[in-house]
Amino acid sequence: MSHTLGIRQAQKQKTRQALLDAALQLLEEQSLSSLGLREVTRAVGVAPTAFYRHFRDTADLGVTLVEETLGSLHTTLAAMLASETGDSEQRIAGTVELIAGYVHAHPAHVRFIARERHGGVRAVRDAIGAQLDLFAREVAEQFAQEAPTSQWTEDDLLMLAGMYVDHMVMTASSFLDAGPGTAEEARVADVARRQLRLVGLGRMHWQDERDEH
Repeated sequence: MSHTLGIRQAQKQKTRQALLDAALQLLEEQSLSSLGLREVTRAVGVAPTAFYRHFRDTADLGVTLVEETLGSLHTTLAAMLASETGDSEQRIAGTVELIAGYVHAHPAHVRFIARERHGGVRAVRDAIGAQLDLFAREVAEQFAQEAPTSQWTEDDLLMLAGMYVDHMVMTASSFLDAGPGTAEEARVADVARRQLRLVGLGRMHWQDERDEH
């Protein structure tokens, strides 16, 4: 009996992943708000009713795609931040290379996040915002342990971390538009590194105007 249940569970998970993969492919050409569940089930080859065994609606599917996309990415980038101290060239170069590598490996995921971050499905916008806020808090916690910012207030740490997260999303979108191995991609990488150096310089010399009074 347990063996049979195991097979059924494995098949259920396989179908669920197939629905996610099919939706992601379809979303390369359209927004989530225009995606119909029948399109997704037709691409997988299952009945429309099968969709509801895995997701409540397309918004629920979109939220799952957000978690799948950003869950692993923010953990990876947090590990990168923790591996270097300060705003070293190694950290800057490593972060930009990591973003470029992620875009190369997962272009459809990046396109989905870039489009739906300000898209028409509120649940998905909220899920993206929550994931990015979570990452910003992880980055802020790391910065709180480093000398240049160890005495900063929580608000200032979150402000700085948010800038890094926004830069990450912007850079990923720019890499996606540029395409791999192009001169434009090299230019995007150069600009991203220079922007991080500029943010790092501000980090070293930041003083809250409230501290001056």
